[in-house]
Parts: sequence; structure tokens; C-alpha cells
Amino acid sequence: MPLDASRNPLVLPLLGLLVEQPAHAYDLTARLRDRYGPALSPTRSTVTSLLKALERNGLVAAERSERVGKRPLRTVYEVTGAGVEDMKGKVVGGLRNARVASPDFALAVAYVGILPVEEALSIVDARVERLDEQLGELDPRPEGVAEVHMLEVAYWRTIVTAELGWLTTLAQRMRSGDLDWTGGDR
Repeated sequence: MPLDASRNPLVLPLLGLLVEQPAHAYDLTARLRDRYGPALSPTRSTVTSLLKALERNGLVAAERSERVGKRPLRTVYEVTGAGVEDMKGKVVGGLRNARVASPDFALAVAYVGILPVEEALSIVDARVERLDEQLGELDPRPEGVAEVHMLEVAYWRTIVTAELGWLTTLAQRMRSGDLDWTGGDR
């Protein structure tokens, strides 16, 4: 896949939507807009181009073409086994490596259910440990420095604390079975 296509932030949600059900570019564009709003703002031409690149690389396959009314034929795509594995890799990478409160992390979380619960829990636990360490490393305001000059530290501490709390709750729900897990084996 061309470097630019493989790094496009739409690849993970496109594969995720195709795991949910086969679809054509128009449907995928509408579902992306409905689910993610202006955060991703996909165009149909971008989605179509990405689907073709994903197909060339064996991550999706054209299932069939369909016509609705007098509209042009639309190619319906489905995710392949290689596409599912690529998606799992993107989810794992996003959970492990994405910055705090980043779109990459949010998209990885959106599709974490594709992983077996024990694998996902292990990754979440490791992220909790890293964030806890990161929080401990955030220096308090140095003496003599006005608070107004250190607002970013307070902001960052609040963001890390919020993600840490959310992940801790997620891990508890995963352990207890309270979260309906659709991905792997429980």
C-alpha cells in the first residue's frame, strides 16, 4: 500500500466498519460522518481511493456490485482475513503507542473489541502503568514561577489523569465481565 494510504487515519475506521458489515464507498462515507462527525470529515472520493488501495493490498475484497434504482453501480467491499489482522495491529499499536487524548488512541479504543479480552486487558493495564508513571514525572510548578506561565502543566496533568481514570474503569469492567465483549474469547 502506498505510504500515504497506509497512514491515513481513515484506514482503521474503514476496516472497522467493514468488519461490522460489507458496504460500498457511499455507505461507508455516510457511516464515518455519522459516527465521527467533523473529527474525520471524509469525502467519498477519499474513501473510494482508500478502498481501492486496500483492495490492491489484499485487505479488502470487492464482494459484488449493486445498483439501487437508477443510480450507478456501487461496488460492495468486505474485509479479508489479512484486513482483520492489519486492523488488529493498528488497534494494538494505537492502544500502546498513541499519545494521550489523541485521535489515534480514540480510534484504537473504538475498535478494541476486535481483540481477545485478555490481550486487550494486558495492553490497557500496561498503558495505565505508563500513564501513572508519566503523571508522577510531571513536575509541579517551580517556586517563583507564576502559575499563569505553567498552565500547560496543569492542563496536561488533568488530561493524563482523566485518561488514566477512564482506562482504570475500563480495565475493571473488562475484568468483571460487565463490558459486553464482542472481540475475542472471554
